[in-house]
Amino acid sequence: MSKISLIKEDITKVHADAVVNAANSTLLGGGGVDGAIHRAAGPGLLRECRKIGGCPTGEARITGGYNLPAKFIIHTVGPIWSGRAGSAEKEDALLAGCYGNSLALAYENGARTIAFPSIGTGAYRFPLERASKIAVREIREFLGSHPDMEKVIIVCFGDEVFRAYEEALK
Repeated sequence: MSKISLIKEDITKVHADAVVNAANSTLLGGGGVDGAIHRAAGPGLLRECRKIGGCPTGEARITGGYNLPAKFIIHTVGPIWSGRAGSAEKEDALLAGCYGNSLALAYENGARTIAFPSIGTGAYRFPLERASKIAVREIREFLGSHPDMEKVIIVCFGDEVFRAYEEALK
């Protein structure tokens, strides 16, 4: 049985030790996944995020899960896609860092199940097919070196995202 599962679901309803928030660099909430997680988690999340002081692109920070069915929320900031010559490789590396750093932070805090949204593919315009391949590569690499990690759930918002990740997992 694979340790990677793919579902179409609202990430705020997923039962996992940790859920990943596709956050902005302030960590103070926003639109998309970020806004949904902040609304569902409740005001305690915003209070904790204010104390953290933000997060650079490609890195990750951890908070409590508050009203979510997860113990932790891992906040990571994806790169804003520009597609300019010479920047794509840097943007790829930053997105890879989002996954790798989120997995490492979850693992260091005892989480053995983690749920990811499709980081960077909404308002930050990272190409979906490219992002899904990077995500799957980073998740597989981490699982290969952490055999006691139980499950990584990729939570897709809509059919297009689901199909892209399904293809990347082949």
